[in-house]
Amino acid sequence: MKFIDLHCDTVWKLVEEGEQANLYRNSFSVDIEKLRAGQVQAQFFALFVNKEKTPDPLARANAMAERFFREIEKNEQHIALAKNYGQLMENQAGGKISAFLTIEEGAVLNGSLANLENFYHLGVRLITLTWNHPNELGYPNCRPEGSGSGLTAFGREVVAAMNDLGMLVDVSHMSDGGFWDVARLATKPFVASHSNARAVTGHPRNLTDDMIRVLAEKGGVMGLNFERSFLGDAGVSRIADMVRHLQHIRKVGGIEVIAIGSDFDGIEPELELAHAGEMHKLVQALEGGGFRQDEIEKICWRNALRVIRDTLK
Repeated sequence: MKFIDLHCDTVWKLVEEGEQANLYRNSFSVDIEKLRAGQVQAQFFALFVNKEKTPDPLARANAMAERFFREIEKNEQHIALAKNYGQLMENQAGGKISAFLTIEEGAVLNGSLANLENFYHLGVRLITLTWNHPNELGYPNCRPEGSGSGLTAFGREVVAAMNDLGMLVDVSHMSDGGFWDVARLATKPFVASHSNARAVTGHPRNLTDDMIRVLAEKGGVMGLNFERSFLGDAGVSRIADMVRHLQHIRKVGGIEVIAIGSDFDGIEPELELAHAGEMHKLVQALEGGGFRQDEIEKICWRNALRVIRDTLK
């Protein structure tokens, strides 16, 4: 079974570990060997910035991007940048994994649409508008005081510009008010790259049933997040809880709205599905959980591929 994973924080881990770590083989959840073992067709790599710990988020993101491109170049026989559907297909035909570059924290734009365009030309094709702190675009969903607040004026400009450029707007981490603003403003499919169902596990990082329905109506997807606190109340990230969320999401929004957004290398251990090379464990659990083969393919890669084809330029 092929996979497309809409979110990992492996670039952050590489930067934190320094030159002693590399993308081909490491102790993290994602490396090239594990991606190949897991039949991952495309991996979305986030440039994650904690704006509260970074004096210059823009400079930090650019430094992380430089590390990303160095790793891609060192491993060019195995992996290549992809910016759209056509390049993903070219990489696949050449036997290469596709690496999509994303940003997790809209503060890296520094309030400038010119910076957005620069990141687009660099190869960034998805932006998670907020992380866990308010920024120039809007508010996160982890703070009660901001949950009802929507996009700022600049945030609305960014959504429109991303739609025009052919970039995916990502509402994971976004306040509830921000989600509804994106749903109202977006002219292209948008995504919640790594979020689960709030009706199953009442964490604010998850989506309500109404959100799931609207996301489906807009042609977007939500990526199943492997973080244990978003899945349930166990001390471990359990595959059974993943299946439980997916069963609920299918019932509420239909099979077309489901994708994978593991959040590998950005989440807490322990995980029953520990790394990208073990994705077959999820397939086996879905088969035992009442999902047909065509539904499993949609979850694992077909739905994400559809959104890539319909949105990215």
